[in-house]
Amino acid sequence: MKEVIAKIDRSNYKTILSNGTHQVIADEPAPYGTDEGADPYSLLLMALGSCVAITIRMYADRKKWDLENVEVKLSQEKVHHKDCDDCESTEGYVHLIEKQVKLSGNLDDAQRARLMEIADKCPVNKTLLNEIKIKTIEI
Repeated sequence: MKEVIAKIDRSNYKTILSNGTHQVIADEPAPYGTDEGADPYSLLLMALGSCVAITIRMYADRKKWDLENVEVKLSQEKVHHKDCDDCESTEGYVHLIEKQVKLSGNLDDAQRARLMEIADKCPVNKTLLNEIKIKTIEI
C-alpha cells in the first residue's frame, strides 16, 4: 500500500503532502490560512478529476480512438437529505459531487457514449461510491 504523509507546523494551516516521490501543498484560504495551496476538498476533487481524465485517456488510447483532449470539471456541495431526490440517506446531509466531462476529438456517438460510461469506472470514483472505513492509529 502506498503511503502519503501530511506534515504541518505552526505556520497557520499550510500542510506539506508527500507520497515519497512528489510534494503538494494544501492550505486553507485567507483569513484562516495563507492560501499557498488547494484546500482539502479541492484536493479530493482533483484526485477524482485526474483519475477520470487518466482512465478515459487510457481507454481511448487502448482502443486507438481519436481523442484529443479530456476536460473534467468538478464541483461539490453539501445538501440536506430532504433536498436530494435520488439519495439513500434519510437524515443529515449528503455530499454531492457534480462531474462534467468534455471530450474533444474525432469521435462518433457510440465512442462518446462509451467514454462517458468509462468516466464512472475510474478507481477513485469507485472508491468514493463504496463504503469507506478510516481507522485512526496514534504513532
